[in-house]
Amino acid sequence: MLKIKTLIAAFLMGVVSLSTANAAHHEAGKWTLSGDESKVAYGSIKKSKIGEVNHFTELKGNVAPDGTVMVSIDLASVETWIDIRNERMVKFVFDDAKTAATLKTKINPEEINKLKPGGTTTVSVKGTLSFKGKDIKIEADMFVAKLTEKKIMVTTDEMIMLSMEDAGIDDSITKLMELAKLPSITRTAPVTLRFVFVKE
Repeated sequence: MLKIKTLIAAFLMGVVSLSTANAAHHEAGKWTLSGDESKVAYGSIKKSKIGEVNHFTELKGNVAPDGTVMVSIDLASVETWIDIRNERMVKFVFDDAKTAATLKTKINPEEINKLKPGGTTTVSVKGTLSFKGKDIKIEADMFVAKLTEKKIMVTTDEMIMLSMEDAGIDDSITKLMELAKLPSITRTAPVTLRFVFVKE
């Protein structure tokens, strides 16, 4: 099984932990990702010394009463703080963002049944990431904090390192490097995640 290597894969972890908390209370409600409070960011280094941090602005997700987790990211919402770079990312890396990246999994709610407001835990999750026409099996650990009875925050337990090759975008990064006339762009990027879910 491929270890989590893509930033988008991380979305799965956040949703999973929320779903387990839901089942812990034996309720049938649905949990929804709070886009305004959630964030997926990644870093890159060009010319071996210039660091940059980018993120996606449109995240959606939910956990159904039966524990089915679905998360999506609008790839066209990438924000690099430079318009031409946004356009190049969408066109050359995300194939004009014709489809979103999606995650799907089914969780076992018993892992954090006893989590109470103010409590924290770490959960291991597995699932499938659909990205640019590929289905990738993933697994990772996520840190979960139950903020209130109706709100949970999930973050990366450790920094995730994204491999461009494993994500299938190594050639795309080469294209970006050529367009920007850069001598180098790192092929491994650090990724951080913050997901907040609220119960409807």
